[in-house]
Amino acid sequence: MNSQETESSFLENYNIHEFDIPLTSVDMTIFTIEDDTLKILLVKRAQFPSKGEWALPGGFINLKADDTLNDTVSRKLKEKTGVEISHLEQVATYGSASRDPRGWSVTISYMALISNNNITLTADESSEEVVWLPIEEIQKNYQLAFDHSTILAECYQRLKSKVQYTSLPINLLPNTFTLSELQKTFELILGYGIEKKSFRRRLLAADIIAETGEMRVGSNRPAKLYCPKSSSKEHLFQRSIEGPRE
Repeated sequence: MNSQETESSFLENYNIHEFDIPLTSVDMTIFTIEDDTLKILLVKRAQFPSKGEWALPGGFINLKADDTLNDTVSRKLKEKTGVEISHLEQVATYGSASRDPRGWSVTISYMALISNNNITLTADESSEEVVWLPIEEIQKNYQLAFDHSTILAECYQRLKSKVQYTSLPINLLPNTFTLSELQKTFELILGYGIEKKSFRRRLLAADIIAETGEMRVGSNRPAKLYCPKSSSKEHLFQRSIEGPRE
């Protein structure tokens, strides 16, 4: 090492390609509620490899456009749905010489929650179709490209686990909702019913939602509309949510 060398001169002359650089991407399991059903966004690939197969949305990091991994995820989500992310969290990292036939690859998986309001799905040159599909239908009838079935399963398990003790489902709803709609969202993810009075006491005691002063009028009696407070997006409850008492 040259005794006169500084860190800046070292970095100026450093060749990043002295070491192998794997393909690096992000893949997203994007959840929403549509027609009282928990759905996942899937894309039908328009390019090789796995052309014509269904996959989770995602893509490679753009070194010029993305300063962080979250920038990559936000950019890809905006390209596919036209909306901003309501909730985003990193779930796991996958890497091997066999997960992608193009070469040694690493992908970082993310779980995203968004409301289905004002979404315009867009298929770009890499996608033939972009659709919302029920998660149960995907798990039963679809073999996703690459290792995306594994990624989806792990993200779904993360969501189901966190819903037992956090307020995450609020991120799947529009800006205003009824308590019944919020409870139904919890139940769709958990896969079982929740005791109504206990659920409402817990939500109101947590002070994470506020009455809007408006009512939802429909076939049933009018119901109060609520909106989330700034502290609502991932509130931690003291106890896990339980199913109805027998």
